[in-house]
Amino acid sequence: MQKHAPALLLIIAILALAGCAEAPTPSSGEPSFYKDLAAHEARVDAGAAREMISLYRRNHGLGPVAIDPSLEDAARNQVMAMARADKLSHEVGGNFTARLDGAGFTKNAAVENVSAGYHTLAEAFSGWRQSKPHNENMLNPRMRRMGIATAYAPASKYKVFWVLVMAD
Repeated sequence: MQKHAPALLLIIAILALAGCAEAPTPSSGEPSFYKDLAAHEARVDAGAAREMISLYRRNHGLGPVAIDPSLEDAARNQVMAMARADKLSHEVGGNFTARLDGAGFTKNAAVENVSAGYHTLAEAFSGWRQSKPHNENMLNPRMRRMGIATAYAPASKYKVFWVLVMAD
């Protein structure tokens, strides 16, 4: 035991010093964009999505996007309609333009990405980048604001539905 005492004392000292540091926010230890959203209480981290999309746009010479509460509501309403209907569709919650107009949202241009089956933000983002129309939406130079939402439907073959709405 005595020959391990110096190492044990060093470990205790390091732990004691670490205890003096400000405690980080509790987390699972992995970035939120890898969080599995196939759970009732799970919600997409809109801030992480904004950062991911903004960095992607910046890498293509475009400006960042900001989170817009009205677009968040529009995305949430559409994703819930898709989950209830167990259908991947731009129309299940009504026509896209009519949905935004009905919500009183003012815009000159707007786009929408819908998808399903991706369990993490990283997977959804990767899928959108690999899809020509979805990628064009994310890289549309007119887009300045965004809203994103997910819905979990355990009985669905998709499990997780996604909607990203972007506008100027």
